[in-house]
Amino acid sequence: MRQDSKMPAEAREFATAGPSPAGAPGAAVSIRGLRHAYGELRTVDGLDIEAAAHEVLGLVGPSGCGKSTLLELVSGLLEPAGGAIEVGGAEEARGRLARCAYMPQRDLLLPWFSAIDNAALALRNGGAGRSEARREARALFERFGLAGFEGARAAELSGGMRQRVAFLRTLLSGKPVLALDEPFASLDAITRAEMQEWLAGALSADPRTVLLVTHDVEEALYLSDRVVVLSPRPARIVRELRAPAPRAPDRDASVTSPEFVTAREHAMRALRGGPK
Repeated sequence: MRQDSKMPAEAREFATAGPSPAGAPGAAVSIRGLRHAYGELRTVDGLDIEAAAHEVLGLVGPSGCGKSTLLELVSGLLEPAGGAIEVGGAEEARGRLARCAYMPQRDLLLPWFSAIDNAALALRNGGAGRSEARREARALFERFGLAGFEGARAAELSGGMRQRVAFLRTLLSGKPVLALDEPFASLDAITRAEMQEWLAGALSADPRTVLLVTHDVEEALYLSDRVVVLSPRPARIVRELRAPAPRAPDRDASVTSPEFVTAREHAMRALRGGPK
């Protein structure tokens, strides 16, 4: 089924919010010879990527190289011009859409909803009643550092708390694959570091297959098991790096270790087009 490339951003997140199909937990992602273009503008050209079940795969590259487009293609929001994408055994857009939860850069919280109702929206869209959805979401509020803010409106939450609500909504969709597009881009440096550490813990507690798009090489190396560095548009793989200490509980110790510093320098050289 061809998806409308002009689908509003709000609809894109909520379109992926529903129960995952039976038999698809821990689905892996396979991308083979992927090509995509907007008219004459080629965004992805001959891309081959695989993400194992429960692997966190970081995707970094220059602005405009097609990283966000890649997430939309994987999530079934766009159809490729060529090549193949498989998510948990599903190749058609409808099947990929059923297995992926897409979280865009903006949190897209509904301002007239409380935090609990925003978090529970994926469950409501999946057919759960209001009381049932609230009960399931409320059970996770303390673990997500949101206890006591169930009734708060979006405008009453800090940037970090809004992102936690948005991520909880994504997680509650029950999808085996999470496509996270710059989830912390709008946050200040201190809050961003705190959220990275928090997300590392959340993914350790509830493992999923994750595609994480970010411009921040340090963030990618800290949160991911493996990092793919992409070229300027059209996106091609420049280098792949194994994270030195993925999702370590102590972020500061992790990002200052000699192994991490070396990996970061290799990634930066690849981005700059220098020697490997």
